[in-house]
Amino acid sequence: MKGVAMTPLPRSVSAETLDGLAEDDPVAMRSRRDLQRVHRFMGTRSIVLRALRRWPMPRDAATPLRVLELGAGDGSLMLGVARALAPAWPRVELTLLDRQALITPAAVEHYAQAGWRATSRTVDVLDWAAEPAEVSPGDGRAERWDVIIANLFLHHFEAQQLAALLRAIAARCDRFFACEPRRARFALAGSHLVGALGANAVTRQDAVLSVHAGFQGVELSSLWPVWDGSWNLREHSAGLFSHCLLAERSGAG
Repeated sequence: MKGVAMTPLPRSVSAETLDGLAEDDPVAMRSRRDLQRVHRFMGTRSIVLRALRRWPMPRDAATPLRVLELGAGDGSLMLGVARALAPAWPRVELTLLDRQALITPAAVEHYAQAGWRATSRTVDVLDWAAEPAEVSPGDGRAERWDVIIANLFLHHFEAQQLAALLRAIAARCDRFFACEPRRARFALAGSHLVGALGANAVTRQDAVLSVHAGFQGVELSSLWPVWDGSWNLREHSAGLFSHCLLAERSGAG
């Protein structure tokens, strides 16, 4: 009926099938390849690039930029970002964090060819968040990051876990960017069509669950732990299916 608002989608977090599969399960390996196609369809790499290019980095910095990706998976998405950003961000130390060991020596070499030094860390992100501070193995000092990134990752967590994770992120970096599923009727309809991309049953099911667990409005900003003016936050939709949060510490850069 004209003038009647559509009922909003309540947020609902459910365990996704891929998260419960072993690293070397053929179904999981196929689903990770599916995710690369989903990222291309959603334009995720372009969305990430637009966000990161808002933060110009000094090309002649004495020390490399330190970047951390949470829930990095096999690292393929950030590799495309690295190749595109290399002229503007030529010296980067990238840590790819995931609870599964999915980063191959070939992936590390591909990053090196783009001029980025990539390393992986295998740990559950909630364990990482619970640490008092991430300590550098070399000198025992607490590590900080110039940028922390999360791509299609935050939606896996309920509000309480998400708030704890965002507290840890805010304590460890100067800039944070997240690109997540948008929780909206159109995005939900699109999630039912990923089979047209050749996705397997796991990817088809998880795509729908991810939209139900996605975000809208200022849901992520409302969980950000610092509201004293020391952070600048921008939460917005991107493309047809994505929802983003940019957070920058005041005076960073």
